Amino acid sequence: MSDRHIWTVDRIESGVAVLVRDDGERVVEEPLSELPAGTREGSVLRAPDREGRPAWGAARLDEELRRSRLDEAERILRRLKRRDPGGDVEL
Repeated sequence: MSDRHIWTVDRIESGVAVLVRDDGERVVEEPLSELPAGTREGSVLRAPDREGRPAWGAARLDEELRRSRLDEAERILRRLKRRDPGGDVEL
């Protein structure tokens, strides 16, 4: 077993999760049933690689990292809203 990679569930469609690895170089589709119980859109998973593939059976949800990322995104959004003058955009 090599290093653990961090994956984020981008979306779930018809029981299939689309996951993006943190480095952005890999996107995979996996049946939701193969992922840890409680996995949902936005979940962050730590999964080891085995033979060049994520070992989903050994993956673990990282709720603390998910919450941290969500908090950071909310801070950025608030900062951007403060800078928005409002009104219509003119091109």
